[in-house]
Amino acid sequence: MTESTVPATTDNIETDYEIGQDNINPFGLDIHNPVFLISGLSIVAFVIVTLMFQEAAKDIFVSMRTWLTSSLGWFFLLSGNIFVVFCILLVVTPLGKVRLGGADAKPDYSYMGWFAMLFAAGMGIGLMFFGVAEPMAHFGTSMGGTAAEGGVRTDWAPLGGAAGDPIAARNLAMAATIFHWALHPWAIYAVVALALAFFTFNKGLPLTLRSAFHPLFGDRVWGWTGHIIDTLAVFATLFGLATSLGFGTEQALAGLNYLFGWSTGGGAKVLLIAVITAIALGSVLRGLDGGVKVLSEINIALAALLLLFVIVVGPTLTIFETIIAGGVAYAKELIPLSNPFGREDANFSQGWTAFYWAWWISWSPFVGMFIARVSRGRTVREFIVCVIFIPTFVCVLWMGAFGGTAIAQVVADASAPVATAATELGLFEMLKPLPLSGITSFLGIVLVLVFFVTSSDSGSLVIDTITAGGKTDAPVAQRVFWCTFEGLVAAVLLLVGGTSGLTALQAMAVSTGFPFTIVLLAMCVSLFIGLRSVDPNS
Repeated sequence: MTESTVPATTDNIETDYEIGQDNINPFGLDIHNPVFLISGLSIVAFVIVTLMFQEAAKDIFVSMRTWLTSSLGWFFLLSGNIFVVFCILLVVTPLGKVRLGGADAKPDYSYMGWFAMLFAAGMGIGLMFFGVAEPMAHFGTSMGGTAAEGGVRTDWAPLGGAAGDPIAARNLAMAATIFHWALHPWAIYAVVALALAFFTFNKGLPLTLRSAFHPLFGDRVWGWTGHIIDTLAVFATLFGLATSLGFGTEQALAGLNYLFGWSTGGGAKVLLIAVITAIALGSVLRGLDGGVKVLSEINIALAALLLLFVIVVGPTLTIFETIIAGGVAYAKELIPLSNPFGREDANFSQGWTAFYWAWWISWSPFVGMFIARVSRGRTVREFIVCVIFIPTFVCVLWMGAFGGTAIAQVVADASAPVATAATELGLFEMLKPLPLSGITSFLGIVLVLVFFVTSSDSGSLVIDTITAGGKTDAPVAQRVFWCTFEGLVAAVLLLVGGTSGLTALQAMAVSTGFPFTIVLLAMCVSLFIGLRSVDPNS
């Protein structure tokens, strides 16, 4: 499609955009523009080359992650702060009254269905993987570690002197953990989701990343400018998803080994990814309402059941004390934690925070587009409050319950197994001293696997939409292609990386997250211009 085939105004632009597309459908694939060919062939080439040169690829992945987080950590932290401030400004200004889809638009989903889908897509696997592991890691380094050894700073008022003080160390650990799972990641998602929803439902543009840049680039978004934006979005989404699928695979296999003695080798990883990808394919073929929505609601119900169980049978009072004290510590220490400059805790700010921000940003096209598709009828203010603050509350509750229980076990007995458990085993070691540990551990594995499926199938639908130029009814063969290659990329990176498999996955998430951070910063400007062009009362 040439740039001249798209009109200069946004009136009926979606219809005109689609009319101008070339309908090329070999093998049942919709390759009307270069995005599918460029991204698809690049991913195929990446898989082949990585398998051919495994040792070299492994070294490159490890070096890449280290260099990006150490050299560009300040950039990721600064950008994350900008996204949070931007979202807060939209809430408190008259722009918050703009309704997605127009003044008369009605929500397509109930609050419960809407929240279940955005949360399951947003970070389900991550909460399962890091819910115990991250609080425990920060607690251990705060108790006796130094910033140089990977611990967070211990001189932040009012948490000074955490070393040797288990309560202060717990609060500091929870503040650091909540920081990575609360306002900042959800603000990143909200920016992308709101931009896509606004320009699709209010301006009539196709549901694809390039549409959000029409105020900045005009009709050039329908040419190579837009092709580059959408291609970057595909890469970021695919590798961000692959990272999460890798975490899920490692934890599910560790749990199956823990309960049943199953193998955790490379063959087992590939087999598990293949089986779950096949299940995800079935969900993809059923569509948004028949597949993703149903699985998301099931998973939210199971997650709520496990959370309630831990709170009730675990150290209930300590859990609530941890949640409250951790939340207060997070609020007090938010500015020092967010500071991108002059950090003394390089291993924390670079090894943890910079990676997390890059990971969330690489996920943002996927989560943002998925949330946008199900958010018609919400006001900007309602949208941001629900997308940012409600998940933040749930994350604080989750981390406080699971991390707080694990820390309480270590405070009571320094030799508790959870104190030295591998990252992927932390959840199961925490559940072991509690009643019905075999059942709850198995439920944890099921949750990881279903989160795996919901992430894979919703991610496939999103990449499919991007590569089809915004169409939500692209050919089935195309959805199958992307779902298959999501699993294949995760399997290849885990297999090639060996013991550094997760590092390889993280390296690709960070490397695609960096250029997309620049895209998101420009998106904030474009969204602000677009919102200002609408009468909030109309």
